[in-house]
This record gives sequence, structure tokens and C-alpha cells, in this order.
Amino acid sequence: METPSSSPSQVDVVLPCLNEAEALPWVLDRIPSGWRAIVVDNGSTDGSADIARALGAHVVSEPVRGFGAACHAGLTAATADVVCFCDCDASLDPALLPRIAAPVLDGTADLVLGRRRPTTPKAWPPHARLANLELARLVRRRTGVRLHDLGPMRAARREALLALDLTDRRSGYPLQMVVRGADAGWRVAEMDVSYHPRTGRSKVTGTWRGTWQAVRDMRAVLAEAPVTAPEVVGAGVRGGER
Repeated sequence: METPSSSPSQVDVVLPCLNEAEALPWVLDRIPSGWRAIVVDNGSTDGSADIARALGAHVVSEPVRGFGAACHAGLTAATADVVCFCDCDASLDPALLPRIAAPVLDGTADLVLGRRRPTTPKAWPPHARLANLELARLVRRRTGVRLHDLGPMRAARREALLALDLTDRRSGYPLQMVVRGADAGWRVAEMDVSYHPRTGRSKVTGTWRGTWQAVRDMRAVLAEAPVTAPEVVGAGVRGGER
């Protein structure tokens, strides 16, 4: 699974992880060949880190709790030119990542998000889906980018992501990535991906409280004043405006 240091991976896949021991074997088995899995252990107590390490993943420890903290720790640990992000709960299939990364690799997009298409109503609770729709509407109003989903499966170039200087370390991290990228003129695109019921209990969308906390974090991001970030090479056309 882990690419030898003498042969750098084409793409690094950041997998934020908090007690995902049950899902990890399937998730890591689905990582594309030649790509490196970076499992960011965010304080697991179920042996997730040991399981990931035994399965060949590169494991990073991030003791500060928070989805954004885990994602950013993975980003800073990445070395590949292109970085993908994917949930580690088996709700999204890492085997679909080459489709998501392709427009970034070939230079036709700067940020690609996987638009979740539930395979069953149980995969996406109604309260979480409604919250996502409202946030997508607010993103369109704030940035002009026509998104339908702030999906956790995504791809972008590592150096460009680091240049955004993302500061949110909670649930607002994925949104801040989109907003700051849009402010910098990034071409943002969506591609459909299947969305399955997660393995184990959700830490966010599985409860009203978790969903409300996520919405609150994201509203704070939307309230930020625009930040001037370096434009990426070839940026300027927002893919979401087609």
C-alpha cells in the first residue's frame, strides 16, 4: 500500500480517521495502485492507527481534535503534487478517486469535488442533506460558484492548497477550501460519486447536534471577508459556472 520513498507517489490520499477500525481494511484496499494513503489518526481509541500501519498506510498523528485539523495535518504531510481527500468510513469508494483527480492532473480544473449521490436513503439523513443544500446555496451567493454539494471527496494541487493558508480546524475546513479557492479564481468542478451508508456511527451528520455544529462552523467561514490568495497557474474560469 505505502509507496517506497525511492518511488514518490503520483497522488497522496488524505484520510482523516477517528475510530474507523472496521472500515479501514476496505478503504485502504480500494486506494488506487501507486497512490499513497495518508491516514491521519485524530485520537482513535480502537486501534485504527495500528491497523492502518499494518496495512501499509503512512500514518500521521494529529492529537488536536477536529476534521479540519486532521485534514490539514494530512495535507502538510503530503509530498505528491496532487492531493486527494476522502472520508475513512467506507461511505465513499477511494477507487473513484482517479476520476476526481483527472481534471486536476490534466490541468482543466483546480479543485474537483465529488457530488454525493446516495445509494440508499439511509446513506444521507434528511437533516444532513437539507443542511448541505442550504450551505451550497450560500456558497453560490457568496462566490458565484454553482455547487450542489460540499462533498468530502476532492482533489487539488498541494502547493496551491497550502497557499490558501486555510485556518479552520473544525467542520468548516472543506468549505473554507472552496471559498478561498473561488476568491483566488480557481476553476471549481463537480463530478458525481456514489454515497453509501457509512460503517459505524457518524461523528457529525449522524446527529442533529453534530450537524448544527457543522453548519455553525461553516456559517462562520462564509462570514469571513474575502482573502486574497495566490492564483494557481491556469486559473480564472470557475468550472461551477457552466
